[in-house]
This record gives sequence, C-alpha cells and structure tokens, in this order.
Amino acid sequence: MPDRLYEQVPFRHSELEHRYGSKIHILSNPYLLSQLAQLCAKETVQPALNRLVVDLYARLLEDVVNAEFPRVVRDIETRMIDVNPAGVFHGEVLDRTVRAVTVNIARAGAIPSQTVYDLLNVALDPRGVRQDHIIMSRMLGKNEEVVGAGIGGMKIGGDVDGAFLLFPDPMGATGSSLSQAIDTYRRNVPGQPRRIINMHLIVTPEYLRRMTADHPDVVVYAVRLDRGLSSPEVMATVPGARWDEERGLTDHQYIVPGGGGFGEIMNNAYV
Repeated sequence: MPDRLYEQVPFRHSELEHRYGSKIHILSNPYLLSQLAQLCAKETVQPALNRLVVDLYARLLEDVVNAEFPRVVRDIETRMIDVNPAGVFHGEVLDRTVRAVTVNIARAGAIPSQTVYDLLNVALDPRGVRQDHIIMSRMLGKNEEVVGAGIGGMKIGGDVDGAFLLFPDPMGATGSSLSQAIDTYRRNVPGQPRRIINMHLIVTPEYLRRMTADHPDVVVYAVRLDRGLSSPEVMATVPGARWDEERGLTDHQYIVPGGGGFGEIMNNAYV
C-alpha cells in the first residue's frame, strides 16, 4: 500500500497584499529581495551582476512553476526497488509533457530567458520546450520620453498552442515593449497559449496599469514593486489602494528606486 502523503501537495507562496487584481503576484521573499537589492546596488558590477540575475530568475521560476504548472500523480521506482518492493515513490510531480515557450526580449531579457529555458529543459520534456527571440527598443519622443517600442527583428520557432508562454523581462517599467510583444504573439503566432506569464524583478504601478488594461488575462510575477516617486501619504497605503496616484517612473521612464537600465548594465553597453 503506497503512502498517499504526497498525492496532493499544497503550495502557497508569500505575497504582498495589494489591490492590483488577482492576476498580479508581488512576492514577499526575503532572500529574493536581498539578492535584488545587491543586484541594484551602485557598486555591483560584472561578473557578480549577471550571476545575481541567474540566481534570481532560477528562484523566481521555481515559484512560477510550483504555482502555475500542472502536476500528475506517479509511481517512480527508486534504487531501493532492487532490495525492497516498497522502494517506490508515490505522489505528485510536475507533468513533464506540458509545453513551454520562453521569449528573450533583447537586450535585458537574454540572460533571464536563457536561465528559464535551461531549467525548463530539466523540469519538463525538452521536446516541448522552446526559446524565441524578439529584438525591441524604446522609441523616444522629442523630450526623450518613451512613446512606444519598436521591433527590430524576431525569431519565433513555431506555434504556442497549449503552451505556457513566458516573458522573463527584468524591468516592468512602462509596459509598452512587453504589451507589443504579447500583441505580436496574439496576432501573428498560431495557437492559443495555455497561459501567458510575465516574470519580472521589478514592476511599477504604471506598468501594472498598462498590462492589466491591455492584457487582462496575463499573469504577472514580480520580486519587487517600486513606487518611489509617490507621495509619502500614498506610499503609506496598501499598494493599489490609490493606484492613480502611485508613481514609480521618472519623466524619462526610469524606475525609482530601481537599478538603472538593465539592458545597459547587463551588457556593459551604454548605448
């Protein structure tokens, strides 16, 4: 008789209370917040910087997979089966047959997406895992404010039908680039994804407003919410309670407190 202890494995991640809606998950994780603070610190440079990005995305993916991906109950013989018939693990494990597509939005998304891709190839059947690539850049107005995003090229390797479509992009600032990338998949790529999940290190209230308006079905995971340009009165409230008054972006659409331009610092390329 197998032990049924692991037939239903509960998982609940710790999240901040907020009023942004049920699709938004802002994690409350001291380890991730500590690593992210180090990543954003002024004195942090390569190679420590990219190593921190890899660590953060590996652990963020763990939360996403645990909460969102399907599981199946299996019987798996252990090495002890040769000496004892009870050497069988019985319980829930990830369904390795599920499809997943991770999208590298260059430049800042290259390392996060590669990290997610490599780990999903271990957790799932690699035949159902794919990485796509989109080259995007901000489009600036006459006062150097962000007015949109332009796609310079892309390599999309097939349909997304029934797949988890993941966008591991470090900074959710304005949401313009990511919203356009999602639109591109909806319009031009065959198939209906099982779920679209955005994975960020930092998000702003402005990003969350844009994403929930443009794509209300998209699930968002973030390590940290930055609304550092809000008034003290607003910052004393539960996030989202005074959403229209929350502000995390400068006039040039950089996040505060933030960590600078991640596409620049991750590549040591300041153009």
